Amino acid sequence: MDWNAIRDEFPITKTYNYQNNAAVAPMCRRSALAVQTFLGEAVDHSCVRGSAYQEAERVRRLSASLLNATADEICFVKNTTEGLNFVSTGIAWNPGDNVVTTNVEFPANVHCWLALRKRGVTIRQVRERNGRIPLEEIVESIDENTRVVTISSVQYASGFRSDLASLGRECRSRGVWLCVDAIQSLGVLPVDVKAMHIDFLSADAHKWLCGPEGLGIFFIRKELLQEVAPVFVGWLGMEGAMDFEHGSRELQSTAKRYDTGAYNLMGIYALGGALDFLMEIGIENIWERVRKHTDMLCAGVQEKGYRVFSPREGVEASGIVSFVSDKRESAALQKQLFSEHRIVVSTRSGRLRSSPHLYNSEQEIEQLIAALPEG
Repeated sequence: MDWNAIRDEFPITKTYNYQNNAAVAPMCRRSALAVQTFLGEAVDHSCVRGSAYQEAERVRRLSASLLNATADEICFVKNTTEGLNFVSTGIAWNPGDNVVTTNVEFPANVHCWLALRKRGVTIRQVRERNGRIPLEEIVESIDENTRVVTISSVQYASGFRSDLASLGRECRSRGVWLCVDAIQSLGVLPVDVKAMHIDFLSADAHKWLCGPEGLGIFFIRKELLQEVAPVFVGWLGMEGAMDFEHGSRELQSTAKRYDTGAYNLMGIYALGGALDFLMEIGIENIWERVRKHTDMLCAGVQEKGYRVFSPREGVEASGIVSFVSDKRESAALQKQLFSEHRIVVSTRSGRLRSSPHLYNSEQEIEQLIAALPEG
């Protein structure tokens, strides 16, 4: 693999040592070129050739392939939150039902569930323990009234990766639906909705997918399409949608039923370019590289006296490394790294957070370690 050529796909590397992909990743050059293709088509041909909606269907199929799903199980969303709201508001809840989640979810996977309390639904939050969400405690929280377990594939602040395959098996065996916020996985970690027994998944494109903001994908297992009513109903979600005068008044039998009106075609083109690029490289190859670099980072910061908060054993490791000094304030260190070295990391929950991606080099990892004062 020619990682130097891959690095050239990210012009940001000429300006920064950018290790903040868990916040907003730089768009890859391929994604930007896809946007230019869309703009050229829009300017020169408008809708005459119909190529934009053909591209939307290609990107839908590509998104399905990324997840080991079918195209009929995929629709486009504005963001992760929208997809999660499809689930939280579309299920026919009964008073006394409950949802199991954690106490450290990103707000996208919090508020849409808490809003259900006014409908008599209880929200059970399993607490993080030393950076981990114990699987056994999630399972113990499930009872006969649990309808959904909802969890981030990777926790944004700690970097803890859930064992979704094990959790999914437990949920499926109990007749409980598993809903996943996958924004911190897609593009860096392999995700297989079948092998992991995932029922619903939502993720935006602007983090590890190196695509645009404001465009994401939503997966719903086809067997559950009748269980989740659309939040909004629009013409594009109907059978025969393009037959404006004589189209059906019935919802489509696929995930397209959650469509309402015109697509964000520019965003879809951008996502398609990013997916083409990442899937040509291979998500397994990307994760192997990111795992190597994050292991190197963990070893280096520990040698300098920092405590690594992120779990790193087996399936619990991710592309996020969260670490802290007992002597130094993390926000000040973040500012120092940027002002003196143009190293971009973030702080979450009072800890420094690095999240390198496929384009980052060993030299950049070493530079971050060297730039940190003794912890």
